[in-house]
Amino acid sequence: MKKLAALLLLALASAALVACGSSNSTTTTSTSSGGEANAGAAAEGGKEAGGSEGGGSTVKFEADPNGELAYTTTEAEAKAGKVTIDFNNPQGLTHDVAIEDSSGKEVGKTALIASEETSTAVNLKPGTYTFYCSVPGHREAGMEGTLTVK
Repeated sequence: MKKLAALLLLALASAALVACGSSNSTTTTSTSSGGEANAGAAAEGGKEAGGSEGGGSTVKFEADPNGELAYTTTEAEAKAGKVTIDFNNPQGLTHDVAIEDSSGKEVGKTALIASEETSTAVNLKPGTYTFYCSVPGHREAGMEGTLTVK
């Protein structure tokens, strides 16, 4: 019975590792629904930078460089309009940054990456959003935070 349990645990761990596989190139994701999401994502810890047409800004996020299931920031701010999400993942474990509105609807997401950077742009209205890693179990382990759009 112990051997069967160990074998099952090994099979589950193998499946989880395959699901968290790495990609070798930076990618851009493009989503559009009701004008709320556009293009791909990449970066580091919650800083607001330059704007673009119709307002907007750039927000940078980074996965914890020490390998923890966390971002280096849990709060970020952006200007309403086109918000570019820059995401840097120095870890070998795959992560992304997904954005959901106050109703729980996903409005944008970067590509899943490991040991690289990616970027995406999302059109956001003023309000409070949640950013999180969409890999199963990562959000629950603490990979989430609040994005305030003004």
